[in-house]
Amino acid sequence: KRRTCPETLSSKIEADSEYKNLFNFSTPVLLRGEHFNNQTWKSLQEYKPPYGWRNLSYSDIRSTLESLNDPANGQLFDRKGKDACISCAVVGNGGILNGSKQGKEIDSHNFVFRVNGAIIKGFEEDVGRKTSFYGFTTNTMKNSLIGYEVWGFTKVPQSEEIQYIFIPSGIRDYVMLRSAIQGIKVPSGHDKGDDTRPWLYFGHNTPSRKFKLLHPSFVRYVKDSFLELLLIGSRFGNGTLRSSATTLKLGSLKCSREVAAYGFITDNYKKFSDHYYEDKKQPLVFYANHDMLLELKLWKSLDTRGIINLYQR
Repeated sequence: KRRTCPETLSSKIEADSEYKNLFNFSTPVLLRGEHFNNQTWKSLQEYKPPYGWRNLSYSDIRSTLESLNDPANGQLFDRKGKDACISCAVVGNGGILNGSKQGKEIDSHNFVFRVNGAIIKGFEEDVGRKTSFYGFTTNTMKNSLIGYEVWGFTKVPQSEEIQYIFIPSGIRDYVMLRSAIQGIKVPSGHDKGDDTRPWLYFGHNTPSRKFKLLHPSFVRYVKDSFLELLLIGSRFGNGTLRSSATTLKLGSLKCSREVAAYGFITDNYKKFSDHYYEDKKQPLVFYANHDMLLELKLWKSLDTRGIINLYQR
Protein backbone atom coordinates (compact mmCIF):
# COMPACT_ATOMS: atom_id res chain seq x y z
CA LYS A 1 0.00 0.00 0.00
CA ARG A 2 1.42 3.35 -1.03
CA ARG A 3 1.72 6.16 1.43
CA THR A 4 3.22 9.61 1.39
CA CYS A 5 6.47 10.05 3.28
CA PRO A 6 6.56 13.06 5.59
CA GLU A 7 10.28 13.44 4.91
CA THR A 8 12.43 11.85 2.23
CA LEU A 9 15.89 10.45 2.79
CA SER A 10 17.33 13.02 0.42
CA SER A 11 15.81 15.88 2.43
CA LYS A 12 17.19 14.42 5.67
CA ILE A 13 20.64 14.14 4.14
CA GLU A 14 20.52 17.63 2.63
CA ALA A 15 19.75 19.00 6.10
CA ASP A 16 22.66 17.13 7.70
CA SER A 17 25.85 19.17 7.91
CA GLU A 18 28.14 16.12 7.98
CA TYR A 19 26.55 13.99 5.27
CA LYS A 20 25.13 16.47 2.78
CA ASN A 21 28.47 16.79 0.98
CA LEU A 22 29.13 13.04 1.01
CA PHE A 23 25.93 11.78 -0.59
CA ASN A 24 25.90 12.31 -4.33
CA PHE A 25 22.48 11.32 -5.62
CA SER A 26 23.62 11.77 -9.22
CA THR A 27 26.08 8.87 -9.03
CA PRO A 28 24.43 5.96 -10.90
CA VAL A 29 23.85 2.85 -8.80
CA LEU A 30 23.37 0.40 -11.67
CA LEU A 31 25.10 -0.18 -15.00
CA ARG A 32 23.31 -1.22 -18.19
CA GLY A 33 23.95 -1.50 -21.92
CA GLU A 34 23.21 2.09 -22.89
CA HIS A 35 25.98 3.27 -20.56
CA PHE A 36 28.71 1.50 -22.53
CA ASN A 37 30.69 3.75 -24.87
CA ASN A 38 34.30 4.70 -25.50
CA GLN A 39 34.22 7.44 -22.90
CA THR A 40 32.94 5.10 -20.19
CA TRP A 41 35.45 2.43 -21.19
CA LYS A 42 38.37 4.86 -20.99
CA SER A 43 37.31 6.41 -17.69
CA LEU A 44 36.78 3.05 -15.96
CA GLN A 45 40.09 1.75 -17.32
CA GLU A 46 41.76 4.02 -14.77
CA TYR A 47 40.58 1.90 -11.83
CA LYS A 48 41.02 -1.74 -10.97
CA PRO A 49 37.97 -3.89 -10.08
CA PRO A 50 35.61 -3.50 -8.31
CA TYR A 51 36.04 0.23 -8.90
CA GLY A 52 36.64 0.04 -12.65
CA TRP A 53 37.75 -2.11 -15.58
CA ARG A 54 41.55 -1.96 -15.54
CA ASN A 55 43.04 -5.05 -17.23
CA LEU A 56 39.59 -6.54 -17.95
CA SER A 57 38.58 -7.87 -21.36
CA TYR A 58 36.90 -5.27 -23.58
CA SER A 59 34.90 -7.93 -25.42
CA ASP A 60 33.65 -9.52 -22.20
CA ILE A 61 32.58 -6.18 -20.73
CA ARG A 62 30.89 -5.06 -23.94
CA SER A 63 29.03 -8.32 -24.52
CA THR A 64 27.85 -8.43 -20.91
CA LEU A 65 26.49 -4.89 -21.00
CA GLU A 66 24.85 -5.53 -24.36
CA SER A 67 22.91 -8.30 -22.60
CA LEU A 68 21.62 -5.75 -20.07
CA ASN A 69 19.31 -4.13 -22.60
CA ASP A 70 16.05 -3.99 -20.65
CA PRO A 71 15.14 -0.64 -19.02
CA ALA A 72 14.58 -2.58 -15.78
CA ASN A 73 18.31 -3.37 -15.67
CA GLY A 74 18.97 0.27 -14.94
CA GLN A 75 16.49 0.87 -12.14
CA LEU A 76 16.40 -0.70 -8.72
CA PHE A 77 12.67 -0.33 -8.14
CA ASP A 78 9.51 0.08 -10.16
CA ARG A 79 9.22 3.85 -10.15
CA LYS A 80 5.58 4.08 -11.24
CA GLY A 81 4.58 5.54 -7.92
CA LYS A 82 7.15 8.25 -7.37
CA ASP A 83 5.05 9.63 -4.54
CA ALA A 84 5.06 6.24 -2.85
CA CYS A 85 7.04 5.81 0.32
CA ILE A 86 9.38 2.98 -0.66
CA SER A 87 10.69 1.20 2.42
CA CYS A 88 13.59 -1.23 2.31
CA ALA A 89 15.02 -3.73 4.75
CA VAL A 90 18.63 -4.84 4.30
CA VAL A 91 19.21 -8.09 6.17
CA GLY A 92 22.65 -9.26 7.27
CA ASN A 93 23.47 -12.51 9.04
CA GLY A 94 24.58 -11.20 12.43
CA GLY A 95 23.83 -13.17 15.59
CA ILE A 96 21.78 -10.28 16.96
CA LEU A 97 18.89 -11.63 14.88
CA ASN A 98 18.74 -14.96 16.71
CA GLY A 99 15.70 -14.72 18.98
CA SER A 100 14.89 -11.21 17.78
CA LYS A 101 11.41 -12.02 16.41
CA GLN A 102 11.90 -9.37 13.72
CA GLY A 103 10.61 -11.52 10.87
CA LYS A 104 7.19 -9.87 10.50
CA GLU A 105 8.68 -6.40 10.68
CA ILE A 106 11.27 -7.27 8.04
CA ASP A 107 8.60 -8.67 5.73
CA SER A 108 6.45 -5.55 6.16
CA HIS A 109 8.88 -3.52 4.05
CA ASN A 110 8.21 -3.01 0.35
CA PHE A 111 11.55 -4.54 -0.56
CA VAL A 112 13.91 -6.86 1.32
CA PHE A 113 17.60 -7.17 0.41
CA ARG A 114 19.57 -10.26 1.40
CA VAL A 115 23.17 -11.22 0.69
CA ASN A 116 25.45 -14.24 0.46
CA GLY A 117 24.37 -17.03 2.85
CA ALA A 118 20.76 -15.89 3.24
CA ILE A 119 19.46 -18.75 5.39
CA ILE A 120 15.72 -18.46 6.00
CA LYS A 121 14.29 -21.92 6.66
CA GLY A 122 13.92 -22.49 10.38
CA PHE A 123 14.58 -18.83 11.19
CA GLU A 124 11.51 -17.21 9.64
CA GLU A 125 10.34 -15.74 12.95
CA ASP A 126 13.62 -13.85 13.32
CA VAL A 127 14.62 -13.00 9.74
CA GLY A 128 11.36 -13.14 7.77
CA ARG A 129 10.47 -14.98 4.58
CA LYS A 130 10.51 -12.26 1.95
CA THR A 131 13.37 -11.69 -0.47
CA SER A 132 13.14 -9.02 -3.16
CA PHE A 133 16.83 -8.69 -4.02
CA TYR A 134 19.73 -11.07 -3.57
CA GLY A 135 23.14 -9.38 -3.75
CA PHE A 136 26.51 -11.10 -4.19
CA THR A 137 29.75 -11.51 -6.04
CA THR A 138 30.24 -14.79 -7.86
CA ASN A 139 32.93 -15.65 -5.33
CA THR A 140 30.82 -14.92 -2.23
CA MET A 141 27.84 -16.74 -3.73
CA LYS A 142 29.84 -19.89 -4.38
CA ASN A 143 31.63 -19.73 -1.05
CA SER A 144 28.28 -19.35 0.71
CA LEU A 145 26.87 -22.42 -1.03
CA ILE A 146 29.86 -24.41 0.23
CA GLY A 147 30.40 -22.86 3.65
CA TYR A 148 26.76 -22.55 4.73
CA GLU A 149 25.47 -25.83 3.31
CA VAL A 150 25.65 -27.45 6.74
CA TRP A 151 23.16 -24.83 8.01
CA GLY A 152 20.76 -25.33 5.13
CA PHE A 153 21.90 -22.85 2.49
CA THR A 154 21.81 -25.29 -0.42
CA LYS A 155 20.72 -22.97 -3.22
CA VAL A 156 20.49 -19.32 -4.15
CA PRO A 157 17.04 -17.86 -3.38
CA GLN A 158 14.70 -18.31 -6.34
CA SER A 159 11.19 -17.04 -7.01
CA GLU A 160 9.34 -14.98 -9.60
CA GLU A 161 9.79 -11.86 -7.45
CA ILE A 162 13.50 -12.10 -6.65
CA GLN A 163 15.96 -9.96 -8.58
CA TYR A 164 19.71 -10.56 -8.61
CA ILE A 165 22.29 -7.85 -8.00
CA PHE A 166 25.81 -8.66 -9.18
CA ILE A 167 28.61 -6.79 -7.43
CA PRO A 168 31.45 -6.60 -10.00
CA SER A 169 34.54 -7.71 -8.09
CA GLY A 170 36.26 -9.00 -11.24
CA ILE A 171 35.79 -10.38 -14.74
CA ARG A 172 34.18 -13.59 -13.49
CA ASP A 173 31.14 -11.58 -12.35
CA TYR A 174 30.65 -10.11 -15.82
CA VAL A 175 31.06 -13.52 -17.48
CA MET A 176 28.71 -15.23 -15.01
CA LEU A 177 26.11 -12.49 -15.47
CA ARG A 178 26.21 -12.72 -19.25
CA SER A 179 25.98 -16.51 -19.13
CA ALA A 180 23.00 -16.34 -16.77
CA ILE A 181 21.12 -13.98 -19.06
CA GLN A 182 21.91 -16.05 -22.15
CA GLY A 183 21.16 -19.34 -20.40
CA ILE A 184 24.48 -20.94 -21.31
CA LYS A 185 27.35 -22.55 -19.44
CA VAL A 186 30.18 -20.25 -18.41
CA PRO A 187 32.45 -20.37 -21.49
CA SER A 188 35.72 -19.07 -20.05
CA GLY A 189 37.67 -17.94 -17.04
CA HIS A 190 37.71 -19.04 -13.41
CA ASP A 191 34.30 -20.72 -13.43
CA LYS A 192 34.62 -22.72 -16.65
CA GLY A 193 36.36 -25.70 -15.09
CA ASP A 194 33.56 -26.63 -12.69
CA ASP A 195 31.02 -26.95 -15.51
CA THR A 196 29.07 -24.06 -14.02
CA ARG A 197 25.47 -23.87 -15.15
CA PRO A 198 24.03 -20.50 -14.13
CA TRP A 199 20.44 -21.73 -14.36
CA LEU A 200 21.11 -23.89 -11.30
CA TYR A 201 21.75 -20.69 -9.37
CA PHE A 202 19.12 -18.39 -10.84
CA GLY A 203 16.54 -20.69 -12.40
CA HIS A 204 15.72 -21.66 -15.99
CA ASN A 205 14.68 -18.99 -18.48
CA THR A 206 15.16 -16.18 -15.99
CA PRO A 207 14.37 -12.95 -17.91
CA SER A 208 17.17 -10.43 -18.28
CA ARG A 209 15.11 -7.76 -16.47
CA LYS A 210 15.69 -9.67 -13.21
CA PHE A 211 19.44 -9.05 -13.31
CA LYS A 212 21.17 -5.91 -12.06
CA LEU A 213 24.84 -4.92 -12.09
CA LEU A 214 26.24 -2.40 -9.63
CA HIS A 215 28.06 0.41 -11.39
CA PRO A 216 31.81 0.35 -10.60
CA SER A 217 31.65 4.12 -10.19
CA PHE A 218 29.10 3.67 -7.41
CA VAL A 219 31.28 1.11 -5.63
CA ARG A 220 34.18 3.57 -5.88
CA TYR A 221 31.96 6.40 -4.63
CA VAL A 222 31.07 4.35 -1.54
CA LYS A 223 34.73 3.76 -0.79
CA ASP A 224 35.95 7.28 -1.44
CA SER A 225 33.13 9.24 0.17
CA PHE A 226 32.58 7.27 3.35
CA LEU A 227 36.16 6.26 4.04
CA GLU A 228 37.08 9.92 3.83
CA LEU A 229 34.70 10.59 6.71
CA LEU A 230 35.33 7.51 8.82
CA LEU A 231 38.87 6.22 8.34
CA ILE A 232 40.41 8.34 11.09
CA GLY A 233 40.62 6.10 14.13
CA SER A 234 40.06 2.91 12.16
CA ARG A 235 41.94 -0.21 13.26
CA PHE A 236 43.44 -0.55 9.80
CA GLY A 237 45.13 2.23 7.87
CA ASN A 238 43.63 0.96 4.63
CA GLY A 239 40.21 0.11 6.08
CA THR A 240 37.53 -0.91 3.63
CA LEU A 241 33.77 -0.88 3.30
CA ARG A 242 33.73 -3.45 0.52
CA SER A 243 31.27 -5.93 2.00
CA SER A 244 28.29 -6.82 -0.17
CA ALA A 245 25.77 -5.72 2.44
CA THR A 246 27.47 -2.37 2.98
CA THR A 247 27.42 -1.52 -0.71
CA LEU A 248 23.80 -2.60 -1.15
CA LYS A 249 22.70 -0.73 1.95
CA LEU A 250 24.18 2.52 0.69
CA GLY A 251 22.69 1.82 -2.74
CA SER A 252 19.24 1.43 -1.26
CA LEU A 253 19.67 4.79 0.50
CA LYS A 254 19.95 6.47 -2.88
CA CYS A 255 16.86 4.82 -4.31
CA SER A 256 14.30 4.60 -1.51
CA ARG A 257 12.62 6.70 1.17
CA GLU A 258 13.04 4.51 4.26
CA VAL A 259 15.85 2.05 4.99
CA ALA A 260 16.11 -0.31 7.95
CA ALA A 261 19.12 -2.55 8.62
CA TYR A 262 18.93 -5.85 10.49
CA GLY A 263 21.68 -8.27 11.46
CA PHE A 264 24.61 -5.87 11.41
CA ILE A 265 27.31 -5.10 13.95
CA THR A 266 26.26 -3.01 16.96
CA ASP A 267 28.11 -1.73 20.04
CA ASN A 268 27.17 -4.80 22.07
CA TYR A 269 28.26 -7.31 19.41
CA LYS A 270 30.06 -9.42 22.03
CA LYS A 271 26.68 -10.46 23.46
CA PHE A 272 25.76 -12.30 20.27
CA SER A 273 27.10 -15.10 18.13
CA ASP A 274 28.84 -14.30 14.85
CA HIS A 275 25.81 -15.51 12.82
CA TYR A 276 22.15 -15.99 13.73
CA TYR A 277 21.99 -19.59 12.51
CA GLU A 278 24.80 -21.02 14.65
CA ASP A 279 23.84 -23.64 17.25
CA LYS A 280 26.52 -22.52 19.70
CA LYS A 281 27.72 -19.00 20.31
CA GLN A 282 30.75 -18.11 18.22
CA PRO A 283 32.76 -14.87 18.58
CA LEU A 284 32.59 -12.33 15.79
CA VAL A 285 35.54 -12.83 13.44
CA PHE A 286 37.41 -9.74 12.28
CA TYR A 287 39.32 -9.72 8.98
CA ALA A 288 42.11 -7.36 7.96
CA ASN A 289 40.46 -6.60 4.60
CA HIS A 290 37.00 -5.92 6.04
CA ASP A 291 36.93 -3.39 8.84
CA MET A 292 33.83 -4.27 10.87
CA LEU A 293 34.53 -1.54 13.42
CA LEU A 294 34.58 1.01 10.62
CA GLU A 295 31.17 -0.24 9.52
CA LEU A 296 29.92 -0.02 13.10
CA LYS A 297 30.95 3.62 13.17
CA LEU A 298 29.11 4.28 9.91
CA TRP A 299 25.86 2.53 10.85
CA LYS A 300 25.77 4.20 14.28
CA SER A 301 26.26 7.59 12.70
CA LEU A 302 23.54 7.06 10.08
CA ASP A 303 21.15 5.71 12.71
CA THR A 304 21.78 8.54 15.16
CA ARG A 305 21.01 11.06 12.43
CA GLY A 306 17.79 9.30 11.48
CA ILE A 307 19.00 8.44 7.98
CA ILE A 308 18.59 4.69 8.55
CA ASN A 309 17.00 2.59 11.28
CA LEU A 310 19.59 0.16 12.65
CA TYR A 311 18.11 -2.76 14.57
CA GLN A 312 19.68 -2.88 18.04
CA ARG A 313 18.80 -4.58 21.32
